Amino acid sequence: MTTNISSKTGLLTRIQNYFEDLKPGKFFIYMVLIAWACTTILPLVWVTNNSFRTTSQIVNEPFGTPDSLNLENYQRARDRINVLNSYKNSLIMSGTTVILVLLFGGMAGYVLSRFDFRFKETINMLLVVGFMVPAFVTVVPVYEILIKLDLVNTYLALILPHTAGNLVFATLMLSAYMSSLSSELEEAALLDGATRWQIFTRIFVPLSRPAFATVGIFTFLWSYNDLFLSLVYVSHKKVQPVTVLLSQVSTMYGTDLGLQATAVVVTVIPVLIVYIILQNQIIKGLTQGAVKG
Repeated sequence: MTTNISSKTGLLTRIQNYFEDLKPGKFFIYMVLIAWACTTILPLVWVTNNSFRTTSQIVNEPFGTPDSLNLENYQRARDRINVLNSYKNSLIMSGTTVILVLLFGGMAGYVLSRFDFRFKETINMLLVVGFMVPAFVTVVPVYEILIKLDLVNTYLALILPHTAGNLVFATLMLSAYMSSLSSELEEAALLDGATRWQIFTRIFVPLSRPAFATVGIFTFLWSYNDLFLSLVYVSHKKVQPVTVLLSQVSTMYGTDLGLQATAVVVTVIPVLIVYIILQNQIIKGLTQGAVKG
């Protein structure tokens, strides 16, 4: 008992000392971050809580807690709206997009960061300009191309536009990160007889892992959450991703609040898992790539 009391007292003392040494500016930043976290976490907790409740319970007591762990809404989501098939479609299309973006973006970033050639600055300028072009501008011409290639309502109808749309960001991000890497490793590998492909795959890809993780997570998020292009290019139910499913639940089952909450939860779960796994790599990629040395 005495040991527990002393350990708690020591913990409280350390917390008190920490806040006493905290500067006003840093304290203000922490308060803003905590407030922002609450606005993000609390709605998710509320939706998750309501996914275990019936519509009548949500209407009568919106902020109440479920009496028991009721999985009826999840069973109905599996049976009535075929959420498993939509999961499969989203993971196939978003996963393939991430792989293609990392492959082509990595190679393009390596060339732009380690080689000097004619029109290099022009290509960089065009990439920056292309990054500012909204995707909505390209919907009509891309849709016409997909019709001519007979790719509408197929996986490629989303994979190809998403890959093309994310390549600009991937190239710029990976190029900036690879430019910060030391050239001594590259020179030593060339002296040892390594080819450019070996240097790229065995040196630059492992060293640029934080940047690749950052590009991968953002590409996955943008592809996974893209509702507009999904509604235009893949209207068939067999290939619709989970974001389209969520929009349909809101219209077809507008009065079923429990099912809507469940649809939101099953849509957010993959994003949270990916982010939690790669969060450290994302932070490294965003910070280290900005410092050249």
